[in-house]
Amino acid sequence: MTKTRVRIGAGAGFSDDRFEPALELAERGELDYLVFECLAERTIARETLSRIKDPETGYTPYMRDRLRMVMPACMQAGIRIVTNMGAANPLGAARVIRRDALSLGLPPPVVAAVVGDDVTEIVRAHPELRLLDTGEPVESLLPRMAAANAYLGADIVREALARDAQIVVTGRVADPSMFVGCMLHGLGWSYDDYPRLAAGTFTGHLLECAAQLTGGCFADPGKKDVPDMARIGFPYADVDADGSVRLGKVAGSGGRLDVATCTEQALYEIHDPARYITPDCVLDITEAEFEQLGPDRVGFRGTRAAPRTDTYKVVVGYHDGWIGEGEVGYAGPNAVARARLSEQIVRERLKLRGFSYPEIRVDYIGMSSLHGMGAGRPEPYEVRLRVAARSPDRKAAQAVGFEMRTLNVNGPAGGGGTLEALREVIGVRSLLLPRHLVHPEVVIEERP
Repeated sequence: MTKTRVRIGAGAGFSDDRFEPALELAERGELDYLVFECLAERTIARETLSRIKDPETGYTPYMRDRLRMVMPACMQAGIRIVTNMGAANPLGAARVIRRDALSLGLPPPVVAAVVGDDVTEIVRAHPELRLLDTGEPVESLLPRMAAANAYLGADIVREALARDAQIVVTGRVADPSMFVGCMLHGLGWSYDDYPRLAAGTFTGHLLECAAQLTGGCFADPGKKDVPDMARIGFPYADVDADGSVRLGKVAGSGGRLDVATCTEQALYEIHDPARYITPDCVLDITEAEFEQLGPDRVGFRGTRAAPRTDTYKVVVGYHDGWIGEGEVGYAGPNAVARARLSEQIVRERLKLRGFSYPEIRVDYIGMSSLHGMGAGRPEPYEVRLRVAARSPDRKAAQAVGFEMRTLNVNGPAGGGGTLEALREVIGVRSLLLPRHLVHPEVVIEERP
């Protein structure tokens, strides 16, 4: 049954986000839907690698902790949960979610998995597809491809909710689309009603990063003050059937929500404010205006949208070698000179061992990491040297951190606090895939 108004909360803005604000929304937010947006560009490729090692994994690492925390309150209050934490394994995630609900003594929930975003084999079958940034055929990446996933839209989220799912777990779905799917379901909007899709998509964009709308990434002491940031609350949106929207947060939670915070978030990751392409519509916010309606209450108007395109964006994750790095700190008189000597030593030792690197980066943390060394700056009393190098060869990359660690007794005086790390690099490229090649589906998990 459709409503005249729904309230949708943002439970997370990235995979490593805080937990408590989601519970606050579930317990005190009087929500209809709680959305957890937890997939960055590289996340699915990373979780695909995890699933290869262990087929029972592939969902985001914190999924179980997040949902076990909020499921009791959500199920008691009738709050529907929508999340992309299924990542590379939505079906496995749905099984685990249902099992966890039963272990908590909750009634068996209806859990829907959205599948079909994995288009790896489709991309392999169409090597002529062109990469967006270079125009080159994707064929060159196929030997190293880890995963290819299409950004699905709000229509498949609505379909999952229409199957009476209390929890919807997806793989790659566009961030705003999870919120729009809730609006399509709860308010009965047509998927061709572009004025409403414009308002819904902009709302989803504002909510998708959670605390970024309520003062996170906004605060600058003495210039843009944000109260009680230790308890910063996550936002929600009241959306009416006519497309009117009011943004807010739970009374008493930390942070701030006003025209300034909304304006900053509005421009976040918008490549073109006149043509922000999503799977649901092409959004135009050039005439959008915010209005302060009260303390921590903001409305907007002026959004427009053109019809959706006939393609899905696909993110292709591929193996792109290794990065090895190491750090060492120096303090006291002549600290910078000793750090410079260490850099020279490490470079020479790597060369003596026969290693070369297509890319190497050296940072004097606190001096050059962001703006370069420059001239005329006072020399600090302490400095931390970081050396990192990329290589297709794991052994060559690993040697960087090793040689940094050897500086403890084979380098200049007073070095300490060495660290080393090695990580596999997952590169990301994008392409467009015709919609007719993609066939998303909803699978209801019913196993105990």
